[in-house]
Amino acid sequence: MSKGKVYLVGAGPGDPRLMTIYGMECIKEADVILYDRLINDELLKYAKEGAELIFCGKLPGKHELIQDQINELLVEKALAGNIVTRLKGGDPCIFGRVGEEAEILANNGIKFEIIPGVTSGIAAPAYAGIPVTHRDHATSFAIVTAHGREDKGNDYLNWSALATGIDTIAFYMGVGNLSHICHMLIKHGRNPETPAALIQWGTTTKQKTVTGTLETIEAIAQAENITHPAIVLVGDVVQLREKINWFEKE
Repeated sequence: MSKGKVYLVGAGPGDPRLMTIYGMECIKEADVILYDRLINDELLKYAKEGAELIFCGKLPGKHELIQDQINELLVEKALAGNIVTRLKGGDPCIFGRVGEEAEILANNGIKFEIIPGVTSGIAAPAYAGIPVTHRDHATSFAIVTAHGREDKGNDYLNWSALATGIDTIAFYMGVGNLSHICHMLIKHGRNPETPAALIQWGTTTKQKTVTGTLETIEAIAQAENITHPAIVLVGDVVQLREKINWFEKE
């Protein structure tokens, strides 16, 4: 039996209309679809009849074992001759572990492609009326994973560089660590009055956005009960929301 092929696909930030045409083709062609927790279920309706759908949701603190199982499934299903589509939220190359999965496939001689997707750190702000760059406000932009905790010895961020060298910062997985984020940015030189926003369930019908400053955003987020999944966005561009917010007005 000939080996199959695996498509490692970015499913976008939530709004199914933001799925790429190529990504949608991969869904329609697949014999097997392995999908993550934050995938919009609407996308699965485009799977062909008889396609095997496998949920690969990962919960905090339980990544490693599950990731090993996902790797094994990708290899097993592809070696059985299937076309396999691995659906990941946002873009697979941005905190999506696509490098690890691609390495496993390469090690097993399995053909694969990586299909980019729209990442939430850009899309959620756009839907909140906040462009991450702007000629008058921001010429640099960084995407940062923000769940590392100092008390556990796994905060490896260069806070000084982030605080003073980057105009707009999008923190992924940072809601539970919001106090630490704000404290470290201020400690390393960022103005406490720097605008900040939290965008929950960005690009979906459940989208909710709150804004404040590095000094006030934590209290605002608690008062508004903002929880995961949400993007934490820091930078002067946040003030543009007041004028060009469009999605939440519809």
